[in-house]
Amino acid sequence: MRFVPTRFEGAWLLEPVRHADNRGWFARTWCHNEFQDHGLPTSFVQCSVSFNVLRGTLRGMHFQSAPHEEAKLVRCTRGVIFDVIVDIRPQSPVYGQWQAFELTADNGHAVYIPGGFAHGFQTLTDNSEVSYQMTEFYHPQSAAGFHHADSSVQIHWPCEVTRISEADQSLPLLNSRRVAA
Repeated sequence: MRFVPTRFEGAWLLEPVRHADNRGWFARTWCHNEFQDHGLPTSFVQCSVSFNVLRGTLRGMHFQSAPHEEAKLVRCTRGVIFDVIVDIRPQSPVYGQWQAFELTADNGHAVYIPGGFAHGFQTLTDNSEVSYQMTEFYHPQSAAGFHHADSSVQIHWPCEVTRISEADQSLPLLNSRRVAA
């Protein structure tokens, strides 16, 4: 695995190193020792999958508040997604800034998202599937988020939103949360 630094300290783009032969290829997608060598958590307590029927489906921007902040390892296992992370650490000099990654089933890339970041994605193909590994159990009382079109963050989503949950559409603006954080 190649650990490619992102613009945010502690967040990584992980690129599998594929070993190909006449059968296809093989690649490691997670390794305890490699995560440990990069100072990352080596224990994931929960895994989830989301399936998205239509191109343009948007999920986000989600996070869990302290004391149940979670790190995530996110990978697209079918189709293509535009994956976004936003630094929401209250004291961060880059608070509210974002970075996006194109994750595809073909490229096999994953994003490691540390606690203190919000996460969301938009599907770029029909029938997309996204796999998550989390370091913290889901705590409904800590589940939070902010509106995907918050003008203070200015995420440039690549296509029209075709589907979004009512809950995600109703999320507050990011800065309305900063005072409470």
